[in-house]
Amino acid sequence: MKLKKWLVAVPLTLALALGVAACGSSDDSGSSSSGDAVSGEIAGAGASSQEAAMNAWIVAFQEDNPDANISYDPVGSGGGREQFIAGGTSFGGTDSAMDETELADVAKRCAPGEYIEIPVYIAPIAVAYNIDGVEELNLSASVMAQIFSGKITNWNDPAIAADNPDADLPDQDIVVVHRSDESGTTENFTDYLSQAAPQDWTYEPDGNWPINSGEAANGTSGVISAINSGSGTIGYADLSQVGDLNTVNVKVGSEYVAPSPEAAVKIFEASKRMGGEGKFVFAYDLDRTSSAAGLYPISLVSYEMACTTYDSAEEAKLVKAFYSFIISEEGQQAGAENAGTAPIPDSLRQQITPAVEAIQTS
Repeated sequence: MKLKKWLVAVPLTLALALGVAACGSSDDSGSSSSGDAVSGEIAGAGASSQEAAMNAWIVAFQEDNPDANISYDPVGSGGGREQFIAGGTSFGGTDSAMDETELADVAKRCAPGEYIEIPVYIAPIAVAYNIDGVEELNLSASVMAQIFSGKITNWNDPAIAADNPDADLPDQDIVVVHRSDESGTTENFTDYLSQAAPQDWTYEPDGNWPINSGEAANGTSGVISAINSGSGTIGYADLSQVGDLNTVNVKVGSEYVAPSPEAAVKIFEASKRMGGEGKFVFAYDLDRTSSAAGLYPISLVSYEMACTTYDSAEEAKLVKAFYSFIISEEGQQAGAENAGTAPIPDSLRQQITPAVEAIQTS
């Protein structure tokens, strides 16, 4: 296999921290904790929602490993998976797990080793809007599905007013903004609509926006720009990217929940790992219908992709060291502080550490 070179922090247990440190101190990992910094160059690509966290991870990692050069192209989850499967990148990020066909293809790319897909953070997808005079907006799943499917087209619609009895809603057209590129954020958002409002959203979860309506924008930054520059606009994006835009409170049970890392992590606690994808594939099926108090249902688990074997020893050491840093206490804190993500639970970090430790030269 020839490759081209081209979360609010949650305290982690002392035992796990020591475990990660022990892993990082091995000669194979190349971690700077042992005084043996790694070097070389690797490129990755994938989810645009990962950009803020990835930038923080790269900067922090390269401070301790000045001879390492890591780049990441936020082309979107679909593009990231395609490039990784094709062997064009050493690693990749995705906000949606690989499907059955992709898993078969990536198994060939990673042969004679195995494919690795590990969660690296949990993040809320904010429903952001730009409506003059409306500083707070509550929406149920049904009303949101009708807005994004084009059934509700004006902000003063009685259904929106029912969720917002105290709001001064304008007589203004709704402009829905969605991703134009294949996106894990889109797949997670449409998965929420299909689970929480199946009668109002009749489309299957998909990384490609299923309706030929509204305004299409490329990448997370494109969606945010379109919402900001318009009036009466509404769209979806990773919470870390929305800036000063207002965000929707989503109805869960009898309450309306604002997007936050703390609320996002609750959906992970209510969900289960998928089975049968592979020894080192940790993909999760999120339960978006839970009415648990304080849970924010429009959330995603973001994954990193790798292989257990690489032709180059330098490449294997660098990928291994970088991923060891990402899942470490320091890496998780860096992501949380710079991207507003929720760190993965301690119990999960213990499960995925062997996957990172398995990376080696073929």
